[in-house]
Amino acid sequence: MTTPPPLLSIREVSKRFGGLSAVDAVSFEVHSGEIVGVIGPNGAGKSTLFNLVSGLAPLTGGDVIFGGNDMTLVPPHERSAIGMTRTFQIVRLFGHLSVIENVMLGGHCRTTQGFASSLLRLPKVLIDDRKLRHLAMHWLNFVGLSKRADEPASHLPHGQQRMVEIARAMISGPKLLLLDEPAAGLNGAETTNLLNILRQLNDRGLSILLVEHDMKFIMGICDRIVVLDHGTGIAQGTPQEIRQNPAVIEAYLGKRNGDAAH
Repeated sequence: MTTPPPLLSIREVSKRFGGLSAVDAVSFEVHSGEIVGVIGPNGAGKSTLFNLVSGLAPLTGGDVIFGGNDMTLVPPHERSAIGMTRTFQIVRLFGHLSVIENVMLGGHCRTTQGFASSLLRLPKVLIDDRKLRHLAMHWLNFVGLSKRADEPASHLPHGQQRMVEIARAMISGPKLLLLDEPAAGLNGAETTNLLNILRQLNDRGLSILLVEHDMKFIMGICDRIVVLDHGTGIAQGTPQEIRQNPAVIEAYLGKRNGDAAH
């Protein structure tokens, strides 16, 4: 049987800022239905790599291939339209809008109407709005926030705002969800809830690529882990392999951060 091609291929990806190499020839893959984590010490290049994959920063070298297509010149909003959606470390909601309105914003790439049609409120726009609202309620119910749909997003605590972000990402129908520090600022119960939500999404076939500092979180959810140090990929493998890798222990899990592996 022929092995299907990876959903995402990172090939010798590099990013330089003047004479500084923030990411240096990093390569790895994410297959359909897989959860892959990226870890590394502070300054290892994780956030820069994430920005390169999602299109927020241009490549200096290498290729990002998604669904067999070269993403080099594809802007972030078009990546969302073809199935690659991301969240950010700092929650980015519109506090003055309602929770459901924030989620609906993530579905803009599903609508077919242009700006002029939206201003004129043509019938097709109203139909699209109703469909988006229905879909937004579906995802708010999925993350347990349907009862707060009409509240201003700013009224929600941080952990629930994080769930709104995930609902907003899911409304676009992604094949790959990119999560930047999703557990940042969450308490124990909220982190457990996030784990359960992501596992359910993965069980539905969603592929996930995440950057995370919480080692218990990332070791407990990832199929494979990529380790960066000073912009270079130093190891790839299962959580168990990463725990036992001498280079990782040296660079991150052991001598520099003695309790990170627990």
